[in-house]
Amino acid sequence: MPNYAYEALNSAGKPQKGTVEATSSEEAIQRIKSQGYFPTSVREQKVKGGKSGAKSESAKGGKKKKKKKGDISISIGGVSQNKLTTFTRQLSTLQDAGLPLLRSLQILEQQQKPGKLKSILGDVCEDVEAGATLSDAMAKHPKAFDRLYCKMVNAGEIGGVLDLILQRLANFMEKAQRLKRRIIGAMIYPTVVIIVAVLIVTGIMYFVIPQFQEIFNDFEVALPWLTLFLIDASAWVAGTLHEDQIIPGWIWIIFGPIILFFIFKLIRKTGPGRATTDIIRIRIPVIGNLMRKTSVARFTRTLGTLISAGVPILEAIMITRDTSGNYVYEKALTKVHDSIREGETFADPLRESKVCDALVVNMIDVGEETGDLDTMLMKIADNYDEEVDVAVQSLLSLLEPLLVVVLGTIIGTIVIALFMPLVAMIESVSEGI
Repeated sequence: MPNYAYEALNSAGKPQKGTVEATSSEEAIQRIKSQGYFPTSVREQKVKGGKSGAKSESAKGGKKKKKKKGDISISIGGVSQNKLTTFTRQLSTLQDAGLPLLRSLQILEQQQKPGKLKSILGDVCEDVEAGATLSDAMAKHPKAFDRLYCKMVNAGEIGGVLDLILQRLANFMEKAQRLKRRIIGAMIYPTVVIIVAVLIVTGIMYFVIPQFQEIFNDFEVALPWLTLFLIDASAWVAGTLHEDQIIPGWIWIIFGPIILFFIFKLIRKTGPGRATTDIIRIRIPVIGNLMRKTSVARFTRTLGTLISAGVPILEAIMITRDTSGNYVYEKALTKVHDSIREGETFADPLRESKVCDALVVNMIDVGEETGDLDTMLMKIADNYDEEVDVAVQSLLSLLEPLLVVVLGTIIGTIVIALFMPLVAMIESVSEGI
């Protein structure tokens, strides 16, 4: 009777490892569950003869690999989410059609263009051909297949429903990509307008205002404070405000946002910095509301997808916490994990943390009582996806008139500051005549 090595979680959520004898992987899973454990990985241990056979197969595969090494494969950069989503959808389709897993992976690897994903899929094919599970082979490439991805694949392998799990995973990734595209697409217009406006105003300050200054100096006109301020601002942009000015202002205007972006990224690399910035971001008026809705949609969809895939709830919560992307929700999900581990409910610690609306907490509470927590979480995610879409459109509607007002104020101020001395010049010339 073959032995199966397993990794599992006990009732307290702590990882356990061991071996069990069984005639098949299904029987092994049942024996592990009968011990009070939740299996997360079950693999048949190879006997010595099997190992030698594996070696011979790997030797054959090695010959194939040497042939492949003759091809040039570019693997610079990471794997884009769009490519990974397409690969997941195609793999789920091939599995649903009944193709063997290895054959499916080889087909998808062959049709990929040279790049990081093609190189990774080549390694995954070799590991699967050598006897490794798909989840273990993917776990070796965390930059392409994150923890959530590998755990869902592992749950599909254990339950024998890999095609269904891949389909759910593809749906999850497509909805996440769709939400991200909507937000980015809505922000393109105001971002372009702001950049163009800043460049135009900077050009006026650098090239136009100095010409007017020369005219004012020739006529020796008394300049109002607004015009003096505009001239000083122009001199700062050109780098001639005073002798001690080393860096012209136009450099700060162009490269300042880039410097601030990198400073922000460095701050978020630290624990306290990340916590502080996440708390501030969700409290910003209008934008903070959008970020809260996005975070709720993300963590409910992730958790609902994991639970529906058969991942144990304690491990599903920890994976969701690590992929939530916001410190506030990570802290709340940690409290939820501790509460469930102690035999309490999901909704109570979430209600105490006050990071979700009362409707979300009540729907989760109902889902716990009825045993349809995964379904309820997916409904919450769908509802909040729609709310995020509405919030993005509302933000865009608010930004458009606000940009017009701000740009009109800036241009109007420049025009008034330039025409006030011109009016004084015309009056002095008229008096002279």
